[in-house]
Amino acid sequence: MSAENQGFNTRAVHAGQAFEPRTGAVVPPLHFSSTFAQDGIGNLRGGYEYGRGGNPTRDALQEQLAALEGGSAAFSFSSGLAAEDSLIRALTRPGDHIVLGNDAYGGTYRLISRILGDWGIGNTPVDMADLAAVRAAVAANKTRFVWVETPSNPLMKITDIAALAEIAHDAGALLVVDNTFASPYLQTPLALGADVVVHSTTKYIGGHSDVVGGAVVVNDAELAEKIGFVQFAVGAVSGPMDAFLTTRGLKTLGVRMDRHSENGQAVAEWLLQRPEVEAVLYPGLPSHPGHELAKKQMKKFGGMVSVQFKGGESAARTVAENTSVFTLAESLGGIESLMNYPSEMTHASVQGTELAVPVNLLRLSCGIEDVEDLIADLEKAFTFLK
Repeated sequence: MSAENQGFNTRAVHAGQAFEPRTGAVVPPLHFSSTFAQDGIGNLRGGYEYGRGGNPTRDALQEQLAALEGGSAAFSFSSGLAAEDSLIRALTRPGDHIVLGNDAYGGTYRLISRILGDWGIGNTPVDMADLAAVRAAVAANKTRFVWVETPSNPLMKITDIAALAEIAHDAGALLVVDNTFASPYLQTPLALGADVVVHSTTKYIGGHSDVVGGAVVVNDAELAEKIGFVQFAVGAVSGPMDAFLTTRGLKTLGVRMDRHSENGQAVAEWLLQRPEVEAVLYPGLPSHPGHELAKKQMKKFGGMVSVQFKGGESAARTVAENTSVFTLAESLGGIESLMNYPSEMTHASVQGTELAVPVNLLRLSCGIEDVEDLIADLEKAFTFLK
């Protein structure tokens, strides 16, 4: 059976993971070497010369990522923001414009507006659910990228990837989808018309809160050549141990995402019944405005749940500081459940802008613990509300 015809979990376990031929080791060895011996000047063994330009452990991860996203090439970086920075510098030039969601991750917006803005890259935040507004923003500028997160962080908005791809392509632009929240197990944007997929592999792909990384995946040889050159020339690559840990996590992505999704659904439904709650933002709820679209373009609804409290900022802070199974911490997507107060944590950089997160909102990353324990932990924290 060819790899293209294999199921997701089979590809996750085997893509880029051929046994080591000399000893038969089932797990490929971890290559720490910073440089590689040459058989004569310019005569490279397997194309390896120097660790920044190539490493067998990183190459194995990149093959694995491409196989799972349905791409022809993937590139692994030292962080999600390093991946985004390299992508933007590879495919844009001063004077180009990025149209992005008005609820984009704070770090992405900071990179685009405060770092790359000084390089001459403009940006327009827009509600990605308003396709007419997206089309107008794209037409008003020299747009190179339409950039979307779906589900978005942390408002959990669902965007029609195929519709955005059409808008972008009509204008000669590229559609970039941040697939971090969904992971390739739940959603494959390239198959829906996207040109580029980006990930913080720190999150669900790594899955164990023990490695920081990022990735870019494409299905076009010209784009791949340009991104690959910047990866090599700038050098923000993932190290061998980081690549190894990410590969190990990626092998169990499917089974983990099934559990994350089950727990997320149960927690969202429990929150929906609580009188202290103003709104539950989770695409698996029929009341979510993007529910039907999420059913169409996602396999399941994931483990991320955002909740807003009637008691405002005080209530959100109280719950965040009174859980024990949910850990108050930044990041998401690990096997353990995390709770985040985005307004002053992950999205502090967008305070005072139209991307600002409501102060009564908490973001929950539901792990793989027993869901009864997650709900009991929340119920106990709710007792501190007055």
